[in-house]
Amino acid sequence: MPVWRLDLEPPHGRLAFSTRRGGVSEPPYDTLNLGRSTADRPEVVEENRRRLLTSLGLEPRGLAAAGQVHGATAVEVTAPGLTPSCDALVTRVPGLVLAVTSADCLPILFVAPGAVAAAHAGWRGIVAGVAEAALATLCRAAGVGPERVQVHLGPCIRDCCYVVGPEVARQFPAESVREIEGELRLSLPSAARVRLLDAGIPGASFADTGACTACEPHWYFSHRRDRGVTGRQWGLASVTSAP
Repeated sequence: MPVWRLDLEPPHGRLAFSTRRGGVSEPPYDTLNLGRSTADRPEVVEENRRRLLTSLGLEPRGLAAAGQVHGATAVEVTAPGLTPSCDALVTRVPGLVLAVTSADCLPILFVAPGAVAAAHAGWRGIVAGVAEAALATLCRAAGVGPERVQVHLGPCIRDCCYVVGPEVARQFPAESVREIEGELRLSLPSAARVRLLDAGIPGASFADTGACTACEPHWYFSHRRDRGVTGRQWGLASVTSAP
């Protein structure tokens, strides 16, 4: 199944960003739609979720998902299920699979010794501080400082495609916004990285898939490109064994 995957060394965790390929959904949700909030058939979405998690060696019954309200609440979880009114999850429990859903927003995965975190970061969440909230909650759970944390930035709409108005652009640092032919373009990965650098993450601790959801229709769903009628990807993080 086409998916970005990282098995942590030593093998204490697993991270993944899904694509839209390898599932059973019909257009316009073809094929690996993982979003229950879409108009896709629920049983098809469940089969897609099962296929993805099984292909990664993860247990579907161990899924913990964030409710995602474009806020900055991060919650440490110890059991499967939906945690409403939050946009970031943290766990130290082996076998628990954290999932955040996206179709243009930035999924951010964090790794610390014995713990992982997953955050959903649109522009509102980044401004609210969801990246820093996820980092702080992870550091408390793992008992480490930010210098021990690795960050992975997933597929999202990039500044090649993300046109915003001046009322949005002015809320971000200059290095995260560029003007092209009179249009303001926002880089969500840059904006998240700036905030996490300020929070103490070393520059060498970032990895970025570089994938743009909006300009890669064969690989990713995009809410903006598809005018709201589209599927959803996942960012996944799991502790697979004790350190």
